[in-house]
Amino acid sequence: MATAVTEPPRDTTPRGRRRTGATPRRLPYLLIAPAGLLMLGFIAYPVLSVFYYSLQHYNPTKPWRNGFAGLDNFTEIFTADPHFWGTLTFSLKWVVVEVTLQLLFGLVLALIVNQTFAGRALGRALVFSPWAVSGVLTSAIWVLLYNSQTGITRYLADLGIGEYGTSLLSDTGTVFWAAIVADLWRGVPFFAILILADLQSIPGDLYEAAEVDGAGRLRQFFHITLPHIRDAIVLSTLLRAVWEFNNVDLLYTLTGGGPAGVTTTLPLYIAETSVDAHDFGYASALTTVAFVILLFCSIVYLRLSKFGGDSK
Repeated sequence: MATAVTEPPRDTTPRGRRRTGATPRRLPYLLIAPAGLLMLGFIAYPVLSVFYYSLQHYNPTKPWRNGFAGLDNFTEIFTADPHFWGTLTFSLKWVVVEVTLQLLFGLVLALIVNQTFAGRALGRALVFSPWAVSGVLTSAIWVLLYNSQTGITRYLADLGIGEYGTSLLSDTGTVFWAAIVADLWRGVPFFAILILADLQSIPGDLYEAAEVDGAGRLRQFFHITLPHIRDAIVLSTLLRAVWEFNNVDLLYTLTGGGPAGVTTTLPLYIAETSVDAHDFGYASALTTVAFVILLFCSIVYLRLSKFGGDSK
């Protein structure tokens, strides 16, 4: 008697689920697609719009002049604009001074709060608290501190230092450093936070071995601490340099670009050109130039610093 041959059960699992994991390959991409589309809409579209309008004459108050400009806006920037080179020079000066001082003070603070001492948690909270304050509120605080009637200069005059009615923000000789101090108060904690996070990842065994070998604090800093926090320093200085270059809120609130335009940065000049003069085409061309400058400097800085390389 012949035996009946039974067929193996059919695999009813969809093809996409036959692999290990039982999840279709495309599912993760479908899940992040909404976020990706939103980013494309809110980031890519404005950037492309700026590039488009940089090639246009576009001023809503003068519609008869609107139209394709080609490279005319860029030609005017480099050859005929009396403000571009001055604002770019001041922007570079502002970035170099601010980032350098913030890095130095932030490194010192990070090294201090990384030590063990009574009240360290409170000390860290006080050090990091200015970073939680918005730029506009920071500007308002320092405007009050620099007020000639109720601020620092009045109390200094009471002590016989300076004269009554002195305004640090209206004097071309003091306004730069007054703005520098105001921005330092908020920018230093940024460096302290990032550097402290890297400091806490350094194994304590390295310092113990260095002490056994007779290395002092200074040699430990240069041969152990600094190589381990190098990437944190490179990343924080790059991010802060970009943010300081684009700084508008603090300088606009403190000085408005004055006195006599000595504190006008390139982004502040762009804001004045677009918002006050309504020349959006020319402002877009200025923005494109600023973007290219930042992109070029960032690439060169990362290449020279060898960010992410083996330094430990």
